[in-house]
Amino acid sequence: MKEQILEILTDIRGDIDFENETKLIDDNLLESLDIVAIVGEFNEEFDVEISVEDLLPENFNSVDAMVELITKAQE
Repeated sequence: MKEQILEILTDIRGDIDFENETKLIDDNLLESLDIVAIVGEFNEEFDVEISVEDLLPENFNSVDAMVELITKAQE
């Protein structure tokens, strides 16, 4: 799953080193439009529905946080 997430993130923002960045939101690397695109891709790729309540900075600050978010959404 992590590889799929990295591929999606790189397709959306190829200028960010997602494997080594751990403060994507805190460091203002991802903007709100990026998050919208990421959520759309995650919903489609993983057949989940990420809700508005899940649109919290801590859920998108790192790749590991996004893995957790999708894992919870799949349950």
